[in-house]
Amino acid sequence: MRRFRSLVLALATILLAFVAVGCTSSRAQSDSKTIVFWNPFTGPDGTSMQKLVNEYNATKPEYPVKNISLTEGDMYAKIPTIVNSGRGIPDLQIVHVERIKDYVHNGILDTYDQYLSNYPNIKSSNYVQEAWNGGSYEGHRYGIPLDIHTFVMYYNKDLVAKYCPEALDDNIVTFDEIKAAGEKAKKDGITALGLTWWKPNYLSMLGQQGGELTKNGVDPTLNTEPAKNTLNFYKSLYAAGITSRDGQDPMQLFLTGKEIFHPEGIWMVNQIRESKIKFGLTNAPQVSADPKKMVNWSSSHQFVLLKQAKRNTAKTKATLKFINWVRTHSIHWAEAGQNPASQAITKNKAYQKMGQSFLLKSKTEQESLRIFDYRYNGYVADFLDRYALDPVFGKTSIEKYLKDMQSTVQDKIDAQITD
Repeated sequence: MRRFRSLVLALATILLAFVAVGCTSSRAQSDSKTIVFWNPFTGPDGTSMQKLVNEYNATKPEYPVKNISLTEGDMYAKIPTIVNSGRGIPDLQIVHVERIKDYVHNGILDTYDQYLSNYPNIKSSNYVQEAWNGGSYEGHRYGIPLDIHTFVMYYNKDLVAKYCPEALDDNIVTFDEIKAAGEKAKKDGITALGLTWWKPNYLSMLGQQGGELTKNGVDPTLNTEPAKNTLNFYKSLYAAGITSRDGQDPMQLFLTGKEIFHPEGIWMVNQIRESKIKFGLTNAPQVSADPKKMVNWSSSHQFVLLKQAKRNTAKTKATLKFINWVRTHSIHWAEAGQNPASQAITKNKAYQKMGQSFLLKSKTEQESLRIFDYRYNGYVADFLDRYALDPVFGKTSIEKYLKDMQSTVQDKIDAQITD
């Protein structure tokens, strides 16, 4: 019995030691004078972010930043786990703006409210409005925007000159203009429009026709007339031979001079620049030529504070010092093909020469940037990414596609609410 008691005592001591180490580790990270910064930038954008961090640390702040880039999937999988465990929580985090509302409802984020008075320049007028609005929810500030990244349209200058020389006179290319160019070009084996990442293409056109993902902020409204019109229009373009075909790589078509218009994100500009084609950037394809009716699908990377039981006030203020510094030193982020959300970038002469800068140069363009900020946006995105262009390619009917999207998203929402 004495031996048994000794064993129990030893095990208890080991267990307490592990707990103490865990608590000490968590406390040590909180108390250390290094800001641990997690983000999903693992490609060339990660190099650009590291440059920003290096420049900031070169100013010798009291709290230097440690940049940790994780693959997007791994990062988002880790966030709920570490917040719930209370251990290993980074001091600063980047998330896509569409996740903020759901994170708030699930108790994953702290607000910036009590710290913003120390940084009066972190305010609405210093940021692109659409990006700034996305960081606020129910009267509290949960996100501060790093950027607003947009799905635009690249065009081959030589092919535009040959098949639709007037299409870009107003910097708005309509679907009708694309169709007219396609009718001329297809006899030469040239594709007018690449069918690229479906989600932003679909949502951009849906928004142009007044479509919404929800009317009350909770229930999805996906099986609607604007949705049917969007799918029918793309299907008609495909049937007319205007677009790239099922199984083709639209990016390769564009890079080899066989595609006139290529919808893609501004973040792809450096890759496209490596090709030998002469290209430009313009707005996403539009239903109307009226600039006030333009919709360019956008998202935003936002700085957020993951919830901590005992937040270090001094360190949190230091994270805002870094965020505020980035606001006025984000040219490296622009060099990665991004549009920083800070209005200050528009005054930078080097930025003004960048292709994506047209989106921030005027009020009209800035107002065209649309973030589909629905709490359950992720469920919609999952469906659009999984089934993509199936109704356009004739693999399913438009009616079934929309009915399935509506029911699938609603079922996932109901399950989460029940949980």
